[in-house]
Amino acid sequence: MAHFRQPEPAEDQLPVPVLTPSLAGAAAGPLAAGAGPSVLPPAPAFGHRSIAEVLTSAAASLGVPGFENKLNLPAAKRVCVVLADGLGRNLLKQKSAHTPFLRAVQQAGQGQVPVSLDSAFPSTTAASLASFGTGLSAGQHGMVGYDVLDPDQDRVVNMLGNWDAGVDPRTWQPFPTVFERAAEHVDVTTVSLPQFSTSAMTEAALRGGRFLTGTTSHARTEAAAEAMAGAGPSLMYFYVNELDKAGHRHGCQSAQWEHQLEELDATVRRLNATLPAGTTVLLTADHGMVDVPESQRIDYSAEPALLAGVRHTAGEPRMVHLYLEDGTGDAARARLLANWRSRFGDRIWAFTREEAIAGGLFGDVRAEAALRIGDVMIAARDSLALYDTRRVRPTALEVVGQHGSLTKAEREVPLLYFQADGKRAPRG
Repeated sequence: MAHFRQPEPAEDQLPVPVLTPSLAGAAAGPLAAGAGPSVLPPAPAFGHRSIAEVLTSAAASLGVPGFENKLNLPAAKRVCVVLADGLGRNLLKQKSAHTPFLRAVQQAGQGQVPVSLDSAFPSTTAASLASFGTGLSAGQHGMVGYDVLDPDQDRVVNMLGNWDAGVDPRTWQPFPTVFERAAEHVDVTTVSLPQFSTSAMTEAALRGGRFLTGTTSHARTEAAAEAMAGAGPSLMYFYVNELDKAGHRHGCQSAQWEHQLEELDATVRRLNATLPAGTTVLLTADHGMVDVPESQRIDYSAEPALLAGVRHTAGEPRMVHLYLEDGTGDAARARLLANWRSRFGDRIWAFTREEAIAGGLFGDVRAEAALRIGDVMIAARDSLALYDTRRVRPTALEVVGQHGSLTKAEREVPLLYFQADGKRAPRG
């Protein structure tokens, strides 16, 4: 990589060299200019209206120094941020009959607070939750996919539940989290499932503050109400994963997904009733979801032309990273792109690392993170999922609801704001 500059970091963040979108275009060379690049959708609105601005704006609304309130949240004493994994904005609109409480919140309006946000890119949990937890783009925090290349080990490593033992979460994602910074000034609490309390993902991107657990939504809402009942200013992160699980297994158009949406509606309604009166409650998500029929879950590893010169494959079925053999030239990479475009046509976006960076998809990209991004990337545009069955289990092809790509259904998430009615008076 060439043409790096030093960013202007927050005073408590680590300075690192970054490849900016404009410089990436210059660095891309003849391949990016002459290989028929895809016309990519707009980049996520990092720094303005993305998942990265949720916790930072919440902290600013509490008066925590060092944060900007980019989402125009009213000043608050307590903030509870509910993140529903997999709740795309279009799905919430489509299924509004199942969400009477959330529908009423939307109808009431929310002033200058935006009603939708962009997920990170890729539109996947690892990238978006890391942006949520750090306030940074994926190009900075470095969690650029579900699984990605670790250049130091020359192997693909997972960023969620199967974290590689050779990867130190705090080294991979070295920046302080919003929770760590805010905990110096306000009470910070995470309410989630027990298995996430010591996970590598939490350690990398969501560390800081207290961690309370509950195996059911009722247990988690009770824990949240009790934790928020203190008199001091507080910031809470409340995680809900049941929607995402139902979507992956049954699809986001299934009765099972609709049931979990109804459960989410009930959970937020209980928070409204039990959190201290006046608590700011925000509901958002890390990504949306689309259903992919079985016939369109395709094993690309069976087609040699799609792997010509490829050393590693990674990413997710709707956003594939392809890492080329050392020494592969521009001409070979151009042929690989042409092979993918010939095979799938306008069903995909096929583009290079340089094009992605120049297009701002990862935001500003630090040098270490750039090497984790595929030399070539393939993003699905319609109901398509792409698998390398040499390295994934056969059960992976059973997944119905999917995400990761650049479509509006996957990348646009809701932001709902209201103040809790409350039934418990704060102590003190």
